[in-house]
Amino acid sequence: MTSSPTAVARSQAPALIDSQDPARRRARDRRRALGRNLRQGGLVLGLCGAALGTVLALRPRPVPADVASVTRAPLVVAIEESGKTRVKDRYVVSAPTTGRVSRLLLEPGDWVREGDTLAELSPTLSPLLDQRTRAETEARLGAALSALGQSKAQVARALTAKLQAERDLGRAEKLASTGSLPLEAREQAEFNLRLRNDELTSAEFGVKVASEEARLARAALGHPAKDAMPDGHLDVLAPTSGRVLAVHQKSAGVVLAGTPLLEVGDPSQLEGVVDLLTTDAVRVRPGTAVEIIGWGGEQRLAGRVREIEPSAFTRPSALGVDEQRVNVIVSFSEPRERWAMLGDGYHVEVRLILWAGEQVTQVPLGAVFRQGGGWACYVLDEGRAALRSIAVGHRGETSVEITSGLQPGDAVIVHPGDRVQDGVRVERH
Repeated sequence: MTSSPTAVARSQAPALIDSQDPARRRARDRRRALGRNLRQGGLVLGLCGAALGTVLALRPRPVPADVASVTRAPLVVAIEESGKTRVKDRYVVSAPTTGRVSRLLLEPGDWVREGDTLAELSPTLSPLLDQRTRAETEARLGAALSALGQSKAQVARALTAKLQAERDLGRAEKLASTGSLPLEAREQAEFNLRLRNDELTSAEFGVKVASEEARLARAALGHPAKDAMPDGHLDVLAPTSGRVLAVHQKSAGVVLAGTPLLEVGDPSQLEGVVDLLTTDAVRVRPGTAVEIIGWGGEQRLAGRVREIEPSAFTRPSALGVDEQRVNVIVSFSEPRERWAMLGDGYHVEVRLILWAGEQVTQVPLGAVFRQGGGWACYVLDEGRAALRSIAVGHRGETSVEITSGLQPGDAVIVHPGDRVQDGVRVERH
C-alpha cells in the first residue's frame, strides 16, 4: 500500500518548516535534551533509592528490650510459705482401760472445767459361749467343785491330825516332867505337831485355790440380763479447763485401752506452724519478725518466730520429689481481739522477714546475671547496650541490692536475650 502524495507532503512540511526556522529547531532540541535528562535523572534516583533501601535492609536493627531504672527504695528479704494454726496445749483424752464407753454428750466447742466427767467406762459383758465351749466350761466347773470338796476334806483330816498331835504333846510333856518319858520322845511329839500345822495350812491354801477356780468357772458361765448394768464404772475426767476441740468417739461402744475419745484445749492460746525447707530454715532465728498475710482478715498480723524444731521430716512436694522440711513455731504479737476469729487448724500464709532496708540501691532480679565468678548487667548508654560488672547484696522477692557498679537513675536492660550483646543498639520495648 503506497502513501498518497498529499500525505507525504504533509509529513515533510514540519521538517521543512523547522529547517527553515532555527528558533523552533532549538526549542525542539531543548525539549528532547530535557526529556533525556529527566529520564536519566529518574534512573539515577531509582538506582540511589534501591541502593539506600539495600543499605537500610542490611543495616542491623535495634534490639527491642525491656528497660528499667536503678532506684533507691525499701527492700525486704523474706520467705513466704503456707502454714496452719494450732492450740499450744492440746490434750487427747483416751480410754484408760478397755471397757464400754457411754455415749458422749459433749460437742466440739463446748466448755469444760478441769475435773469434769467427760465419759463413763463400764466393764464389758461376758462373751457368748457356743455349745462346745459351754460344755467344757461346765466340766471345768464340776472339776473345780470336786477339787474344792477334796480340799475341804483334806483340811478336816489335817485339823483332826493336828488336834491329835496336840493331845500327844500334852501327855508327853506330863510324862517327861515326872521322868517317865525320855526327852527325845517329847521332842518327837513337838515335831509331829509342827508337821500337822503345816499340813493344815497347805490344805487351807488348797481350799482357796479350788474356790477361785470354781468362781472363775462360774464367771465364764454367767449370763447377765440385757438391761442389767455391771457393777462399777470408771469416770474419764477432763485434764484441764478449755473447750472441746474434737470428738473422736461419739457413740457408745466397746473401746480398747488407749483409744482417743476427744480432745480438749484452750483456743485462745494459738500458735502458727510453718514447715520450711531445711535450706531456708537455717536462715531463720528465734525472734525473726513474721507477717501473717493470708488468714482471711483485712489486715496483716504481726508475730515472731518462737522456736525451730530440732528434727526435720520428709514430705513429697507437688512434683513428687521428697523434700526435707522442719516445723517453725510462730507466736502472735497482736492482741487476741485482732485474730479472735482464728481457730485450731486454720490455713494461713506466713511471711518471715529475714532482712529489711529503708533506702537501698536496687534493680529488678531479671536485670542481673552471672559472669564468671561475679555479677553483671547491661546498661543502656546512648541507645546501645554496655556490659558492666556489678556487686550485689541482699536478694529480695523481685529486686536485688546493688552495692557497687550502678547509680540511681541508670537504665538497665531486664531479661536480656541472646541478641543483646555489648555495643548492640537497643530500643525500649
